[in-house]
Amino acid sequence: MLLSRVADSLYWISRYLERAEHTARVVDVAVDLGLGRGSTRDDGTIDLLYTSLELPISEPGSLAVAAFFDAANANSVLSCITVARENARQAREEISSEMWQQLNGLFLRLKQMRGDASRTPRTHFVSRSVIEGVHLFHGITDATMGHGEGGQYLLAGRYLERAMATARLLDRFMGRAFDGPSPPDQAGLVALLRSCSALEAYCRHYTADVRPERVMEFLLLDANFPRSVRFSASIAESALRSLGRLSGRRAGGDAERLAGRLHASLDYGQVGEILDGEPHLYLTDIGRQCARIHSALYRTYILYSIDTALPA
Repeated sequence: MLLSRVADSLYWISRYLERAEHTARVVDVAVDLGLGRGSTRDDGTIDLLYTSLELPISEPGSLAVAAFFDAANANSVLSCITVARENARQAREEISSEMWQQLNGLFLRLKQMRGDASRTPRTHFVSRSVIEGVHLFHGITDATMGHGEGGQYLLAGRYLERAMATARLLDRFMGRAFDGPSPPDQAGLVALLRSCSALEAYCRHYTADVRPERVMEFLLLDANFPRSVRFSASIAESALRSLGRLSGRRAGGDAERLAGRLHASLDYGQVGEILDGEPHLYLTDIGRQCARIHSALYRTYILYSIDTALPA
């Protein structure tokens, strides 16, 4: 069984790296939309992208740089990578040397970019460096770290963070759209798909006919796309089940139970029923369920509290 401090560090490594990658991708799409397309800002798409990251709206260019390098913002890319690196240092005995080298190298490259005035305005260069750096970390982890208890903490953190981020992004674009005069337009839907690296996968699944209900179904309920909420919930549930088995803490099954409930609701969900109901409430409830899973995981596996039963 891992020490609780090591388990805590592994869990937060993957959560912060996932957050950094998601932020980099969303900002990259927002900046790209703002280049030479004056009407895009008027239709609110850029604002929706930034508010999904819970960033205040200001001038897109300066906000993009702040989203990457603002040390005062706990959710900026540099802040997330910095905290992930510190957690990796705390769990140095559990992760491989290659994992540490990749994460430390990504941190140093970002620090260098922040100090290089010629590169900081080049948001696409910075975002691609972050996205590729995080992808390399995951690949190196898969190839060099044992897939035992430590690996399950990494998976649980990564996919729980991803489920929350995708649901929050969907809520900004689609949560109240079907109660208003019209759902997002074609440009907004494409931006939403690009923000989840889903445009090509969507087109292969549905063809290039981008419709709001299909986008909602794909990003929320698709069982095979790795950034859908359903896929993320499935992997998180599997990781928590493995943690219960590997750690021997079957008394603390609340996290697994709650993750299984979320996964089952998505398995049997129908996009028509969701859209006919209240999509905003449905999507915000996913965020609440993820928060409850996080709390149950923390109390069971990090704080080692036996009495962790949560209300149904």
